[in-house]
Amino acid sequence: MWPTVLLFSIYFLRISSACDFTPSSPQETGIVCRVTKPAALVLNEKTSEVIQAAFRHASFPNITGEKSVRFLGTVAYGLTNIQISNLTIEHSEVELKEDDAVEITIKNVSASFKGTLNYEYGTWFVSVQQSIDFEIFSSTDLQVNTKLTCGNNRVAADTSDCYLTFHKLLLHLHGNKEPGWFKQLFTDLISFTLKLVLKSQICKEINYVANLLADFIQDRAENFLSYGDIGMNINITSFPVIKENYMESYHKGLLAYKNLTVSYNASTFSPSLLTDNRMLYFWFSEQVLDSLVLAYFLDQHLVLTLTRVELQDIFKDDNEESHQEILQEILQEYPANHIAAKVWSLTAPRIKITPKGTIITTSVAVQINTPSSANLYFETDIVTAVQASYADKKLMLHPTDPLVHIKNVRSSLSVPLEKEQMKQFLQTVVSEFGIPAIVKRLEPALTSLMDSKGLYLFEIINPEIIPHEGYLIVQLDFGFPHHLLVDFLKRTL
Repeated sequence: MWPTVLLFSIYFLRISSACDFTPSSPQETGIVCRVTKPAALVLNEKTSEVIQAAFRHASFPNITGEKSVRFLGTVAYGLTNIQISNLTIEHSEVELKEDDAVEITIKNVSASFKGTLNYEYGTWFVSVQQSIDFEIFSSTDLQVNTKLTCGNNRVAADTSDCYLTFHKLLLHLHGNKEPGWFKQLFTDLISFTLKLVLKSQICKEINYVANLLADFIQDRAENFLSYGDIGMNINITSFPVIKENYMESYHKGLLAYKNLTVSYNASTFSPSLLTDNRMLYFWFSEQVLDSLVLAYFLDQHLVLTLTRVELQDIFKDDNEESHQEILQEILQEYPANHIAAKVWSLTAPRIKITPKGTIITTSVAVQINTPSSANLYFETDIVTAVQASYADKKLMLHPTDPLVHIKNVRSSLSVPLEKEQMKQFLQTVVSEFGIPAIVKRLEPALTSLMDSKGLYLFEIINPEIIPHEGYLIVQLDFGFPHHLLVDFLKRTL
């Protein structure tokens, strides 16, 4: 679910030739993003706001020209200080053209352009120079055919196939007292040139705004996938594709952590693994998740400390009579916030994804201290399957079938227990209480981490996290993330 914001980069990214695809590149794919036609329709709901921003942000050059007119001689004119106002858009449409482009059509863009008209003309017996305000009322359709390509090793969009169709272009000269033919003369003179300038500037501005949005989305996506020094290389491994019902991009998903290099096996992705029933799909290779866990281990994030109160809470449901004497010594009165236990990974946990869930294999050390300075230290190998779900803006983890092997037990507790008895006690405590307790703490911690990246701002509808052999699929529907558009427009325009 981490790269949800990546879906917007399907529409707008910078063009560049700096893409290096080798024959083996598709085999390096670790993450796949599929955006289906229903998602494109939802995203298109706010396309008009981006187009409006492009219109309003456009700066128009001065327009000059001249023409020889019978009886008047040479008429020279210039339009200066051109500004746009009263912009409205009727509606927009989007179509996916297979193996071609994303066709975005903006219907009936109405706008007025204000500025100053300077003109002069003359013959041997008369010379006229005049400066008057003007207003041009226009109505046009705008069509942008966006071709998906590669730019700087990222998904890019070529929006150069952009054109305007004018339905109306009316010139109003303020305070003009010249006869009607004079107004018609200037309308004829400037309308053709003005159409070319408007098309050039508006399409240029759409490219400009698209590139701003591209940088904004890419920055948000990279930030969403990062934590401290831990990041993810999301460069694409081949050109993105457009089909009738979906768009799809392929990303490396390589760990970016200090100078660490992680090699992946050949990708197992095939387009047939995803459908087009939901709005958005992410495919993750287990190698991507495995490398992230490795980085968290190397960055020393897989360490947990427990206070006396937290430790007591873990053991509160242990009513086994044979355990009570040990628990009483361990749970002697500490200050409430005194650190009573420490849990840390001895080796990097390994991730394997199966239809049963994500299989986590790890070796953990546990150190428990008592007020009397006695302590209990042990190591344990754990294998457990974890199913994940996301609902009500919270991540939920469901561990099942834990296998626990206790080893290297060292105890200075006063309770006289045989080594095997102590191992049995610890195995029960870890499997029945320890693992659920750690998961209980992981859920809010991971939810908080995702929320810090803005996930809670998205309207995510019925998300499903589906494990398969060697890969994980996240599929969901969503409402338009209006906050992203607002944030973008505030920051950049």
